Amino acid sequence: MKIGFIGLGNMGAPMAANLAKAGHEVAGFDTAAPTPEGVTAVASAAEAAAGADVVITMLPNGQILRAVADQVVPAMKQGAVLCDCSTVDVDSARGVAEQARTAGLGSLDAPVSGGIGGAQGGTLTFMVGGSEADFGTVGPLFDIMGQKAVHCGEAGAGQAAKICNNMILGVTMIATCEAFALADKLGLDRQKMFDVVSTSSGYSWSMNAYCPAPGVGPKSPADNDYKPGFAAELMLKDLRLSQSAADSADAETPMGALATRLYGSFVEDEGGRGRDFSAMLPHLAGKNRTRTGN
Repeated sequence: MKIGFIGLGNMGAPMAANLAKAGHEVAGFDTAAPTPEGVTAVASAAEAAAGADVVITMLPNGQILRAVADQVVPAMKQGAVLCDCSTVDVDSARGVAEQARTAGLGSLDAPVSGGIGGAQGGTLTFMVGGSEADFGTVGPLFDIMGQKAVHCGEAGAGQAAKICNNMILGVTMIATCEAFALADKLGLDRQKMFDVVSTSSGYSWSMNAYCPAPGVGPKSPADNDYKPGFAAELMLKDLRLSQSAADSADAETPMGALATRLYGSFVEDEGGRGRDFSAMLPHLAGKNRTRTGN
């Protein structure tokens, strides 16, 4: 299959490389990042899209997605599929899908879960919105880049699933970090805490698979000085998307709103930018409770 891949950053580069390794013809474009081995570098997004059967984008936000769509949609051949793997707002995903349909193209919104490690190892999970036919066309590529692809519904459903999933993740990571910080002050050993919670009713992905305490549980960014697997500023971006969606849908999400405020302070005012989102643990562990009143 001939593939155009636009956005070759930390996530896009290994995804494109895995497609090339599997024998697909991949043309790649990025405004700054280097082109991975096996991928043919081209001079523009439109050039990457020209003649491609599938165009995959992995971009920072909805505004950039819309701008790239304006470039690639006119360059794509009839019947080709535009598959966006970015995490963006639902309205942008639906707007680009409508733009593609009007031009005679297929379209999918297919954000991913699994981080840089999943992109490198080809073990991502794709949450996909769009038609069954377009999902079937791109399905073999999802199988190369990931371990699971779930067709969530029509256009925008993939982004909705990703936003809801990451709102849960942000909330549970904060709760996990709070619990470790409290355990420290209660004199409870972190390993003992993990041994209990990881097999009890408090277990979660944040505790069991991505433990924020160094030296406890499976290896995680906490064991690498909190260098990002998933940066705190990306979690903040996703939480803000969740709150924008909640506003649009008139949904009450008090825990999501609180997590958004906490990550906003952590990233923008308290040194969290450039650290893994699990670095909320040392941040909270170093704080004392603010007391009011007598």
